[in-house]
Amino acid sequence: MSNAKQTRRVTPGSSDTLLTILEALPDALFVVDDADTIVYANASAQSMTGATPEALRGNSFWRGAAHLVSTSLYQAVQKTRQTRALTEVEYVSAVTQSWLHVHLAPTVGGLMVQFQQGRAAAQRQEMFAQGERLCIDDLDGLHTRIGILTPEGIVLEINEVPLDDAQVRREEVIGKPLAETLWWSFSPASQEQLRAAIARASTGETARFEAVVRPREGMVLSFESAITPHMDADHHIEYLVIAGIDITARKRAEAEIHALIDAIPQLVWTGRPDGYVDYYNQRWRDYTGLSTAQAQGDGWMQCTHPDDRQRVLAVWQHAVQTGRPYETEQRLRHGTSGDYRWFLMQATPYKDAQGTILKYVGTCTDIDDRKQAEERIKESQENLRVLAETVPQLVWSTGPDGLTEDWNQRYADYLQATPEQLRGYGWRQFLHPEEYDYVCAVRDRSLEMGEPYEITYRLRDGRTGGYRWFLARAMPVRDDAGQIVKWFGTATDIDEQKRTEEALRQSQARARALIDSNIIGIVSIEVEGEVIVEANDAWLHMTGYTREDVRNRTLTRAGTTAPEQAPLFQRAFQEVAERGQLTPFEAEVVCKDGSRLSVLLGGVIFQERPRQIISFVLDNSARKELEQRKDDFISMASHELRNPLTALKMQTQLVRKRLEKQGLNVAAAALSGMEGPVKQLERLIAELLDVSKIQAGRLEYVQEPVDLEALLHEVAETMQQVSTTHTVVVRGAAPRSLIGDQGRLEQVFTNLISNAIKYSPDAQTVEMDLSTSPETVTVRVHDHGLGIPREQRDKIFERFYRATGPKQRAIPGLGMGLYIVAEIIKRHGGTITVDSEVGKGSTFTVTLPLNRDTWQGNGKLAEGLH
Repeated sequence: MSNAKQTRRVTPGSSDTLLTILEALPDALFVVDDADTIVYANASAQSMTGATPEALRGNSFWRGAAHLVSTSLYQAVQKTRQTRALTEVEYVSAVTQSWLHVHLAPTVGGLMVQFQQGRAAAQRQEMFAQGERLCIDDLDGLHTRIGILTPEGIVLEINEVPLDDAQVRREEVIGKPLAETLWWSFSPASQEQLRAAIARASTGETARFEAVVRPREGMVLSFESAITPHMDADHHIEYLVIAGIDITARKRAEAEIHALIDAIPQLVWTGRPDGYVDYYNQRWRDYTGLSTAQAQGDGWMQCTHPDDRQRVLAVWQHAVQTGRPYETEQRLRHGTSGDYRWFLMQATPYKDAQGTILKYVGTCTDIDDRKQAEERIKESQENLRVLAETVPQLVWSTGPDGLTEDWNQRYADYLQATPEQLRGYGWRQFLHPEEYDYVCAVRDRSLEMGEPYEITYRLRDGRTGGYRWFLARAMPVRDDAGQIVKWFGTATDIDEQKRTEEALRQSQARARALIDSNIIGIVSIEVEGEVIVEANDAWLHMTGYTREDVRNRTLTRAGTTAPEQAPLFQRAFQEVAERGQLTPFEAEVVCKDGSRLSVLLGGVIFQERPRQIISFVLDNSARKELEQRKDDFISMASHELRNPLTALKMQTQLVRKRLEKQGLNVAAAALSGMEGPVKQLERLIAELLDVSKIQAGRLEYVQEPVDLEALLHEVAETMQQVSTTHTVVVRGAAPRSLIGDQGRLEQVFTNLISNAIKYSPDAQTVEMDLSTSPETVTVRVHDHGLGIPREQRDKIFERFYRATGPKQRAIPGLGMGLYIVAEIIKRHGGTITVDSEVGKGSTFTVTLPLNRDTWQGNGKLAEGLH
């Protein structure tokens, strides 16, 4: 210490001299402040550490002089700060393996630390009391990972095991915060665990935790660590000792055990050798409503019945203390209902090869039903009868000879039989005649062989006289010698199951008959890919494809249908996916020879994987051809009749006028009566022409402003002149006009009023109600006539359809008017609906748009507001 004393005698004014003296010292000298930051390091200190002044000054002493760091030095530093007295310490450098003698002296705001090397071993050992020095040699003999840390977490010493794991030198670690070393720096979560544990240990608490570390690339270990504070005589924390045990193998084993017990269909748990219950499988957690964290340790006691807790805990503790298996019965509370159920608790110790207990693996088996049954049995002297009466089957027992001795009440109630009728073989009289011999043979063989049997047969219901199917099972009961002493049997009612099976069989038979028929084609299409995977003979015959084509999966929906109908089929697939079935529609199938076949399609979807659509295909070509011929005839006939009728009309009018000029008024009046039928025939032909044009898409429309209110009044006045039996009433107003074909709209409302008059022969009025909204105008034509049945309302707008009632049939007409009306309204962008009640009349509601940007007739429409 002589050099240190000389240093203190230098006057403040001689700073250059002081630095010269310090630099000339042969010993390494460091001056550090109270935060352990290096303030000064002389040339020998720089040489000893191999660092420049810039690398040393301003850095932590424990990092800058890492190979000088040791626990002994750290203790000496702390002691000097606390006592403010000169201190000496001697130790072996963990990095250089050289002995160091250190003098420490307090200064204003820090310490002066002077290092000397190479003193005699005998002198070194005399400076330490026996048992007071912990050096790195002591730690290297342990397989456990051990290190000495400052309360701030800086590594003072570390043994060889973790260094070998990380394949690093001791000098790379000493003086660094442990959290920033290879083991911990790879995982922020592990770093946080370590820092939190160091903080707890720095308060005097022993901190235990488990974490994942990575000593080097490709090596990940699970550690169970404990950080223990070391106190000096004044109970100040000198340093921290961290010890880590590699529990990787144990963690893997636990993971395997957890995976196994999670797959077990029981309530399963595991416990540590000390009895701490640390894991519960999902079934246990679902039943109790507790999480693993809530139930760990003794937490499971909270779901144990209060009356069972003390007994169960005592049994468990005794099993742990003795290392024996654990078994007891207790009640566990259901987390949702709050009810308690009885469980059989069993646990077996899991040991290693040396017989050391590593784990307890336990199960909880629900025995509540058994406990309840036992309780019922205890309360009854007729144990077997109580059990028999609780099951929903017919129960009986026989002697070893097969003669019936006893039965439950359900058995007697079903057969409506007396005990005399049931004893012995009396039960056989209730068998169905068709199964009698077979059942007796099976029973006799079972008695002979002493083997259980299972058979289905029909038994007569004593209340109804009908037969129901039962599944009968019988088991022998043997004594200790293996001799049969009794037979117990049950009969379970399976009549509904049998009926369901029979209905399914019949349904399958009908489906197969339909599939095998040559009336209708049936194909099965996989939804994914739209591939045809099955087809019956009828479909193959009508399309020309072969079964080989189907087996090769070369036929698709797209390849067997007309390309221009793709949108139609897309809508169909969407409908069947949403509704489960498909509304029948007309389409064309492309046959193998390239020709097209008109068909009617329908279908249903089966949702099981792979999803398939079963499509029903009906050859529609004959009907389509007939319709085409009919349309051609109508078109031809209407054109051929129109010219002669026009000539007839003109000739009739001309003759009538000549007769009037000649004064032959009677003859003129008679001839005038012909004009009505001629006009009717003219109207009929006009309707036929319109139908023909609609079918061909050539019905013409004019675009013009239409004052709908004025139009309705004109139609009403015209119809009023034609029909004197009814009063046509118009109500409401339409202040705005619309764009449309005035002639066609006049045709619409003339037809509706004409129909209303015809189909209300006993009424006196027909009403038309007119109303508007900002977007539409609505006209309701209401009559008080015959009405239309509900099932016919959607059909009356079809071509040539007429109501089928006798009163409606008596009224003339061809069923074209409403078809034409619906088409005209559709082309105007409107809708028509009907609401009707038989015997009270009908209301036809026509809704037309006021504002329209496009025209659905021939050509484009201007703005609809005028």
